[in-house]
Amino acid sequence: MIKYPKYLEDLIESFKCLPGVGRKTAERYAFSVLNDLSNIDVEEFINNLDNVKNNIHHCKNCGNLTTNDICDICQDEKRNHRQIMVVEQPKDVFIIENLNEYNGIYNVLNGSIKFAKGISIDDLNIEPLLEKAKANLIDEVILACNATLEGETTAKYIKELLSDYKDIKISRLAYGMPVGGDIEYVDELTLLRALEGRNKY
Repeated sequence: MIKYPKYLEDLIESFKCLPGVGRKTAERYAFSVLNDLSNIDVEEFINNLDNVKNNIHHCKNCGNLTTNDICDICQDEKRNHRQIMVVEQPKDVFIIENLNEYNGIYNVLNGSIKFAKGISIDDLNIEPLLEKAKANLIDEVILACNATLEGETTAKYIKELLSDYKDIKISRLAYGMPVGGDIEYVDELTLLRALEGRNKY
C-alpha cells in the first residue's frame, strides 16, 4: 500500500485527533494546508495554536477561559456577584452572554458527571462554588447544565451539595417543548422537563 510522504501523513494523523474528523476530512485539511495556504497563513496558524495552548487558561475564580488570572466577567464590579449560573463548558458562557440578559457571574464545571467514564463530581470545577456558599457570598445558584442524562445527574448532585445552605435560592433553567414540535417526536427527558416547567396559561 502506497502512503503519502511522511510529513503529510503525520499532518493527516494530527487532524484526525480533532473530534468528528475522519481520515478523508483529515486528508482534505492536510492538502489544503499544503496547496492553499501561504507561508504567512501557515505561520499565523502555528502562532494561533501556540497562543491557545500556552496563553489561555481557566479563571481562578469561576473556571471560564481567560488570558488573565481572573476573567473579565469576574472582574466586572457592575455584575451581581451574588448570583451564580453553573454551566458545563466555557462555550456555554459565551452563548448566555450573547443574550445580553444575564448580569450575574458563572461557575464553569468544565465537564459533567459521567460515571461510565469514571468522571464524578470531584473531577469537576465545583470547589469555587462551594467556597462561596460557605462564605455566605451567594443569594442564588442557577443550574444551567445541559438537558441530558449527565447534565441532569450533575445538577442533582450540585443541588444536594448546596442543600445545607438554606439561604441560597437554587433554580434550574427551564427546558421544554420546542416551538413547532409534536409531542410524538419529543424525547421523554424533554417532555418531562416541559411538564415540570409548565406555566399558568
